Amino acid sequence: MNTATHLSRTGPTDACAQTCDVIVLGSGAAGFAAAVSAACLGLKVLLVEKAATFGGTSAISGGAVWIHDSDQARAAGIQVPAERARTYLKTVIGRGYRPELVDAFIARGREALAFLESHSELKYSLRPLSPDYYPDLPGDTETGRALEVAEYDGRRLGARFKDLRRPPDGMLLFGGMMVNRVDIQHFLGIKRSPKSFWHCLKLMTRYGVDRLSQPRGTRLTVGSALIARLASTAFARGVELWLNARTESLIVEDGRVEGVLIDYAGQRRRVLARGGVVLACGGFAAGPQAAAYRPKTDAEHWSMSPETNVGDGLSLAAAVNAATGEGMAANFFWAPVSVLRKPDGSLERFPHLVTDRAKPGVIAVNRAGRRFVNESDSYHSFVEAMFADGGANAPCWLICDAEAMNRYGMGLARPRPVDNAVLVEAGYLHRAESILELARRIGVDAAGLQQTLERYNADAREHVDREFGKGGNAYNRYMGDPLHTPNPCIAPLNKAPYYAIKIGTGDLGSARGLLTDARANVLDRAGQPVAGLYAAGNEMNSIMDGTYPGPGITLGPGLTFGYLAACEIAERLRNGKSNATHPGDEHVLRAAHLHH
Repeated sequence: MNTATHLSRTGPTDACAQTCDVIVLGSGAAGFAAAVSAACLGLKVLLVEKAATFGGTSAISGGAVWIHDSDQARAAGIQVPAERARTYLKTVIGRGYRPELVDAFIARGREALAFLESHSELKYSLRPLSPDYYPDLPGDTETGRALEVAEYDGRRLGARFKDLRRPPDGMLLFGGMMVNRVDIQHFLGIKRSPKSFWHCLKLMTRYGVDRLSQPRGTRLTVGSALIARLASTAFARGVELWLNARTESLIVEDGRVEGVLIDYAGQRRRVLARGGVVLACGGFAAGPQAAAYRPKTDAEHWSMSPETNVGDGLSLAAAVNAATGEGMAANFFWAPVSVLRKPDGSLERFPHLVTDRAKPGVIAVNRAGRRFVNESDSYHSFVEAMFADGGANAPCWLICDAEAMNRYGMGLARPRPVDNAVLVEAGYLHRAESILELARRIGVDAAGLQQTLERYNADAREHVDREFGKGGNAYNRYMGDPLHTPNPCIAPLNKAPYYAIKIGTGDLGSARGLLTDARANVLDRAGQPVAGLYAAGNEMNSIMDGTYPGPGITLGPGLTFGYLAACEIAERLRNGKSNATHPGDEHVLRAAHLHH
């Protein structure tokens, strides 16, 4: 990428340039939130995506949002004081806590979600139970902050359905069927609950009908539903989407960002923006520079970010002396990842987020055969433990017995009656009739693993984990098997054969990004706003400082600050604060004052 700013001495009325009100770079949740909000406020929007599909990391995410005091929480009679949310976030974030950004998120997150739900097809419901990731800290809650996106019919995207980023195969069932957190629990309980059986039967029937005419299931859930809902509204509101479009540089005039220079459809195009440019390119987790910001280990690291997320926004903004986050708690949002090498040589990555680590009969061990972590803690915390002690626990191995495999599966391996022989042959899933033989096959210390299992099983027979406390708090138990009592996370490993999967450090995206103010305006190194330049999502320096307080703490701020950027731009245009007269300015809604 050309990181030098393209200087223009021709004004925004240049006849050779295309002109709009807002240019949004990146089509993840934050980018679409900015684009949809701006379009609903009467602005002309161009959405630019470097990849061949839209949705970015958001399209393969869990789709949850963490929002304080949402309308959904209020409707459920849950009203938690804002000070409790501040206390919790301040405790988790620590020294990187920036009160002005957290206050903006707490104060206006509800407004942002309400605006998007009332002006677009976006729909969320409150999770009846969803503990914060650190449920023993001051200010935590077990419900009221995490919301689940409603499923969506992908056919409503029409011809654009094919352009929506497809989740990895390992996150789909039967070659193309999407499921959400609730569906997964029903599939795990299909043999034990008539309700679950009928739920799954309906899903499979719908999927079977879809495959008669579609390349994959059209029932969209989680992140795909989030993106599809926003995209449907964006297209209906006239947002223009350019795919396979590479942004070369910003156009800057007298210190103000006026537009961008884009390579699109074989042409170098100059596009000017009356209101501003919003950077939502997804961060730099897939870029070559990412390794310099990770703790060093001997293991390979795997990012779930699209290969196009290489830091374009940071490079563009560097040309206007933009400031970036430094000294953060973490530069990435961590997740343990396993990797399958397919026969064609391609790699399939699977993030171990919710389906296996917390389940009874599953443990994690390092190369010494020792446990090193509470397996049912959050994915972010799990990888932090892998990085501890100089990376001694990276890579590690998830291990389970036949009972756990048959009931829950592990990684890409599916529970009974699926035959996982292909994964064994590929070297992804390791199978052995004894623990000592399994240790030999995966290269961990056999005596250490034997001792670990003896100690763990002795505790498990008493339904406790004295070493790491698995199942010991509300979040742990929420992630376990609710039908397994008394501890939904604990069961002995004593039924052969035994299974293992190699786990590497991984991430869901970068946390280090551009410093902004509470209106999403990018700041320069002197702490002053760069006129006409905004950032949201993983392009914006994490307001959580790279910590992970709960489910949806990337998407919640992403939607909020994408919306706030659109509001700021609309307000500036309404007040005539642009370099060109826009004939529709008088019709722009007073965005910043709506839904307060």
